[in-house]
Amino acid sequence: MPTTNQTNLIELAEQNLSQSHQHFKIFKPYGFLSQFLPESRKRKSLLGELFNFPEKTMAIGRLDHDSEGLLLLTTDGMMSYKVRDKTVEKEYYVQVDGEITLSAMSQLQNGVDITTNGTKYLTLPCKAFKLETEPQLPTRGRKIRDPRHGPTSWISITLCEGKNRQIRKMTAAVGFATLRLVRVRIGDIHVDNLSAGDVVRLANFDAAINR
Repeated sequence: MPTTNQTNLIELAEQNLSQSHQHFKIFKPYGFLSQFLPESRKRKSLLGELFNFPEKTMAIGRLDHDSEGLLLLTTDGMMSYKVRDKTVEKEYYVQVDGEITLSAMSQLQNGVDITTNGTKYLTLPCKAFKLETEPQLPTRGRKIRDPRHGPTSWISITLCEGKNRQIRKMTAAVGFATLRLVRVRIGDIHVDNLSAGDVVRLANFDAAINR
C-alpha cells in the first residue's frame, strides 16, 4: 500500500500532467474532415487548416464531411475517452426536407430501424422535438436547396450513441431527408455564438463529463 506522501505525490503528478494538456472547442465548417491526416487520393480540407494546434491534438469523435458544428479536440487521450462515453449527450439541430409530422417525431423518440455495417440496428430512445423557429446558425457557405422546391423543418435530436451517419439514417427512416446537420452541444459545452472555423481554448472538459 502506498504511504500518504506517495499518494499525494501521485495525485500531484496527475494534476500536473492534466494541466499540461490542451483542450479546444471549434465550429467545424461544412466540407472539412474531422481529422489532421489526409486520406489517400482525397483532397479534403483538414482541421489543421483552422488553427496552429499543438502536436498530438486529436478530435474527440467526429462529424462527417457534410456535417457541421461543435467538435471538441484535446491532447489528452484519457479525456477523449471520457467525453465519448455513452452517458454524455450530444445534441444536433437538423434541417429536414418537408413539414415534419408528430408521427415522425414520435418514431424518432422511440427508436427506428437503420442499417449500420450491413446489419439492421434499432436506435435507442432519444430526445427529439421540433424547433418552432429557425435556429441562428452561421451560413453554410453552400446553398442548401431552393425554397421554391418546398418547405423544410428544423428539429433537435439528442443522442448518447453515435453510429455512422446515424441521424441522417434516422430521419430518412421516418420519411424526411436531412438537408443540414449541425451539432450544438456536447454535455453542457455549447457551440454558443461561434462562427464556422472558430477555435476556442478551454481550460478543461468538466462541463461535458460531469453530469
